[in-house]
Amino acid sequence: MRLYSLSVLYKGDVKVHLLKAAYDVSTFNFFQRSSVQEFMTFTSQLIAERSPLGSRASVKEQEYLCHVYVRSDGLAGVVIADNEYPQRVCFTLLDKVLDEFSRQVSKMDWLSGSPATISYSALDGYLSKYQVQTP
Repeated sequence: MRLYSLSVLYKGDVKVHLLKAAYDVSTFNFFQRSSVQEFMTFTSQLIAERSPLGSRASVKEQEYLCHVYVRSDGLAGVVIADNEYPQRVCFTLLDKVLDEFSRQVSKMDWLSGSPATISYSALDGYLSKYQVQTP
């Protein structure tokens, strides 16, 4: 059971844009890592864009399960995990991350922010904390 990506996005009037993201691509071949990360970023944006405000959903994409939560204020979170990772845990993680993000990052920054300009460093910690270590 693995988590591969944890993203925070903002679903504005025009389109969805990425605010912050963390990735764990260590299980992929070194030469595939950047394209896998691009795929996860693109998929996260696409799923958030197609999800209505105030909704939660799980979408199967290739061998991954993408869990999305779009709050009514437009803040969205996406977790990309393998098929075995518990759905309930993913949505609990998304709840926690989006609540914390909205407290620490000004709503004004959601509109024009980017991963380079948003100062929120907890995603990598959450991604490693919620990894399920298999023996």
